[in-house]
Amino acid sequence: MSTVTVNPGTLERKWWVIDARDAVLGRLASTAARLLTGKHKATFNPAHDHGDFVIVINADKVAMTGNKREEMRYFNHSQYAGGWRNLSVAQVEAKRPGYPVRHAIEGMLPKNPLGRKMASKLHVYAGEQHPHAAQQPQPFALRKAS
Repeated sequence: MSTVTVNPGTLERKWWVIDARDAVLGRLASTAARLLTGKHKATFNPAHDHGDFVIVINADKVAMTGNKREEMRYFNHSQYAGGWRNLSVAQVEAKRPGYPVRHAIEGMLPKNPLGRKMASKLHVYAGEQHPHAAQQPQPFALRKAS
């Protein structure tokens, strides 16, 4: 039995559309990260980028369990004295809708150049519309929590 290796010329990448309306943020992020890394394919190799493209629509309507929208905080520091920012999810969403979804998905990818390449295939949009109709993306159905 021989090992099958996929090279970039024979690799087939699909485009997926995930509707984030009323989807729980963590479940959505883990599913999208799985598609971006290519773990759903039989040719998965952790050292190569075999993942698909992911489009997330309605990112501003994502659900969060508990009081995370008010209690969960994003920390940032500008490296200057007094440059510490501490914002809640609701404050961040008011400035940049869809940021919590992108942040959660990118947090589940590898922290190296390969992970940054995978993250470049992620497209997050706050509304229903996206400019990727020419790629003929297929809808991806998220499993509902039981």
